[in-house]
Amino acid sequence: MASALELRSERERPVGKPPEIAAVCLDIDDTLVDFTSAARSALFTLIGRDDMWPAWQHTTDEYVARAVAGELDPTTMRMQRTKAFLTDMGVLLDDETVQVLEDRRLTEMNRGWQLFADALPCLDWMRAAGLKLAAVTNASGPAQRDKLAGLGLTRFFDAVVIAGEVGVAKPDPEIFHTACQELHVEPSSAVHVGDRLDLDAIGARDAGLHAVWLNREDDEADERTPQDVQVIGDLTELPSLLVSEYVTPSMGVPQPRG
Repeated sequence: MASALELRSERERPVGKPPEIAAVCLDIDDTLVDFTSAARSALFTLIGRDDMWPAWQHTTDEYVARAVAGELDPTTMRMQRTKAFLTDMGVLLDDETVQVLEDRRLTEMNRGWQLFADALPCLDWMRAAGLKLAAVTNASGPAQRDKLAGLGLTRFFDAVVIAGEVGVAKPDPEIFHTACQELHVEPSSAVHVGDRLDLDAIGARDAGLHAVWLNREDDEADERTPQDVQVIGDLTELPSLLVSEYVTPSMGVPQPRG
């Protein structure tokens, strides 16, 4: 996959001084934390098969949206989501049994959280470069804060903005603007980085932030990516992108750690 700098060089570089940035907002799941591997393994534990992941994601999106809107608390959301998913599979179980299965799935998933290898070096670099940092996540509840703390990420962030606490989710501009307000920066002085082109990159761009799509899966970036969205293949490319395309707070920007 071409690096961010190579992809950027193929586009028309804007004329004039690079924009100044003071902050970086980052998605959490599948950006810093390998969410999909842990969640998919936990689903296999629940149902004993691996072909239902797309259906699980679809049901999860529906019920998480209801939790973000305040219709369900996180615990009830998980219970109802799992029961609905199993019912769609033709498995009809009483609430007590569903709760036991969901607790087992959740425990397995929580055991499986791992940071991507490029996460901590990138966070270290951005902190050393003087950038303010915010976590911006579509998670539905306080479990996301527990995850950040358990993985040692809380110390990096000046703000943690969770959709379930704000009441709106990406790509709604309000969640990005809330992060900027908590960091005391204008949207035009912030970059948002995330693994979803639609929710993260295009959502942030439409909210007035600079947008970086973390395309770990090499999902046909050249064909689908708008001209005003930057693309990187992993977080090792982010420091170089920030230095080459923006003016950052630190004049003596440290070299990225390997």
